[in-house]
Amino acid sequence: MSRQIIHTERAPQAIGTYSQALRVGDTVYMSGQVPLDPATMQLVAGDIEAQARRVFENLKAVAEAAGGSLAQAVKFTIFLTDLSHFAKINEVMAQYCPKPYPARSTIGVAQLPRGAQVEIECVLHLG
Repeated sequence: MSRQIIHTERAPQAIGTYSQALRVGDTVYMSGQVPLDPATMQLVAGDIEAQARRVFENLKAVAEAAGGSLAQAVKFTIFLTDLSHFAKINEVMAQYCPKPYPARSTIGVAQLPRGAQVEIECVLHLG
């Protein structure tokens, strides 16, 4: 099965040896997004809510570039430097993802790239 690289200027450019996303058949594997503003490649200012919104906007842009939307998400993996932000992530996620909600894992980590408080990766199914 062929792999199609997904790329958009509406999300931050890769800061390493990876693609924003890969489509394999009807499945899109989206790389983790941190709250970088795609125009400046700088971390957004603000609290966890501001960071989470930027991450979901980045994911939304990549999903749209793949021909889909976050409504087609089947799995999220969320990395938080402070698990006390769990409830706020739920609030923001509910604004971007309709029911039935996708599967999800949330993992507490010591550190994330660029000093971010949150990073989220996603799998979409477009079929």
